[in-house]
Amino acid sequence: MTLRSLLALAGSLLSVIAHAGEVSVAVAANFTAPMQKIAQAFEQDTGHKAQLAFGATGKFYAQIKNGAPFAVLLAADDETPARLEKEGLAVAGTRFTYATGRLALWCKQANVVDDKGEVLRSNSFNKIAIADPKLAPYGAAAMEVIHKLGVQANVVPKLVQGESIGQTYQFVSTENAQLGFVALSQISLDGRITQGSAWVVPQSLYTPLKQDAVLLNAGKDNTAAHALLKYLQGDTAKTIIKGYGYAL
Repeated sequence: MTLRSLLALAGSLLSVIAHAGEVSVAVAANFTAPMQKIAQAFEQDTGHKAQLAFGATGKFYAQIKNGAPFAVLLAADDETPARLEKEGLAVAGTRFTYATGRLALWCKQANVVDDKGEVLRSNSFNKIAIADPKLAPYGAAAMEVIHKLGVQANVVPKLVQGESIGQTYQFVSTENAQLGFVALSQISLDGRITQGSAWVVPQSLYTPLKQDAVLLNAGKDNTAAHALLKYLQGDTAKTIIKGYGYAL
């Protein structure tokens, strides 16, 4: 490589560094694994760094209302970003659906959960975990499934609630609960269940988990925030999202 080429390369790298920024992102807990991968690719491709916080969408809503300086919200539903936009806390016209989530009933042990969820009618478990339906859309979806299947009498007395779908996953992963309704993305990769046994709940049993992203007011003039929202709609991010079982 010639000296001129080296100088040009160095100049390009310095230009990327000079224009790199940071964006603070509130991310729904179900999207933890894919967003970690996307953030890494985003930094490599753009130079921008995404600072990620994971949790329940309802909790993030309360924090944003109270002035939390997040620039971008990746919610587990489409209602919360719309509400923030309506309340003047998000930038109008920036909201879009980045993924549609899937719900799964999961046990860490193999051969426990059947492919129709009939285990919910059995007495083979003492505790079943769901995310708090008031805070987490995946928890609300789980309650829809329980009611549509008519298994309330057997299931509701055994419920334990996690603050977010991340905590719900931990309950089942540590076997503090034998079963749990979790996000498919937490237990699958490239179309296969990575551990234990699971029933991928038919989407006819719950309201579609459309997950919307939105630019918050704190990110209005943040170049990295705008770049991230654009990146989420690109091919690299879409490939990662699909790999974790989400629909686009």
